[in-house]
Amino acid sequence: MKFFYNIFVSLLITGMKVGAVFNYKLKKGLAGRRQSCAIVNSKFSPDDKVIWMHAASLGEYEQGLPVLEKLKDKFPSHKILITFFSPSGYENVIHKNHIADAVCYLPFDTERWVKEFTSNFTTDIFITVKYEYWYNLLTDLKDKGAKIYVVSALFYETQVFFKAYGRWFTEQLKQNVNWFFHQTKHSTALAKSIGLKNSSTAGDTRFDRVRQLRERDNTVKYIEDFKQNRKTIVFGSSWESEERLAEIVSLKNRAVKLIIAPHDLKRVENLKNLFPNAVLYSSVVNGQMLQNSNAQVLIIDCIGLLSKLYSYADLAVVGGGFHSKGLHNILEAATFGIPVLFGNQYLKNPEADDLIAHHGGKSFEDEFFAAPYILNLLNDSELLTKMSENARSFINAQPNASEIILTKMLS
Repeated sequence: MKFFYNIFVSLLITGMKVGAVFNYKLKKGLAGRRQSCAIVNSKFSPDDKVIWMHAASLGEYEQGLPVLEKLKDKFPSHKILITFFSPSGYENVIHKNHIADAVCYLPFDTERWVKEFTSNFTTDIFITVKYEYWYNLLTDLKDKGAKIYVVSALFYETQVFFKAYGRWFTEQLKQNVNWFFHQTKHSTALAKSIGLKNSSTAGDTRFDRVRQLRERDNTVKYIEDFKQNRKTIVFGSSWESEERLAEIVSLKNRAVKLIIAPHDLKRVENLKNLFPNAVLYSSVVNGQMLQNSNAQVLIIDCIGLLSKLYSYADLAVVGGGFHSKGLHNILEAATFGIPVLFGNQYLKNPEADDLIAHHGGKSFEDEFFAAPYILNLLNDSELLTKMSENARSFINAQPNASEIILTKMLS
């Protein structure tokens, strides 16, 4: 199976090289990986003790960060390395303030690349988040004495571990991972059913992260001027379906204010066509709000504001759930005590079911089912208040997962 795994990695590399000819993100990812060894070589020495967190993308980074911050507090002399597989995760973090001494792409999981990369420092603790497992990397780190943990692990029945041919992958995890900290009891039970006894339920570290969001300054310039004390819906990380939903709501309720932050800034042009009278946030910053004070729609044409914008909302619609691309982060909205609505395709997001069960959120088959509910909710102050309270209490009730994890790591 190791032979076939290495064949798979080789095919993955070849596929990405071919895809990079047509896809700018793949091209950036390949170019970034060529620099990874040089980056760690310039930032670390072989004797440096390093705490290394790997995340597939931005969402996993946010899940792992509370644990990484606590480990940094506990081991201040250790250096910090963060690696990503996805360009979207890397690009979001590299341009912001972060606690890492080095941020780079994870090299492809070949024995040669892994050994060249890891020889530049001494890995004391390695964290991988959720379900990102690279077997040559895990084997190399274990052979070198690193302690390996999976944070916010999430097992589900369709993974390779539960297939007839998945025994080799499971055995590798048994040999290499010190402990799995699972998001849910169901995930823990699944892991133990295939012999991964080094498992426990710690909860989802994203709850720790989003509770922290309330404590910072969430002011976004000019948003209060745009709102004018009217009910406001934030459409976060919107795709086409959420934007059609925004269009329906805008036509049926002229009094409500809509703030739309697309998942990709390439969608801004689509939004401008859909809402020709909308205001762009960039124009607001440049002083044009007075001429557009009665605008109903504000389009966010920059990144990095969404989690703060939720603090201004009376209601949130979070994108990604109306198709198979995957639901975006609903917890960033719920933490501010507002109802959260989304599509019903969220297999890998157990928190969505939990939020619905606590009556702080609701999912819909498509935008045409969601629109009447939103319009009714805007006119039902009692229901809006109750769902808001439920959303906040749901976030508050979750365990401090990062503290549970740290205690076990240090025991």
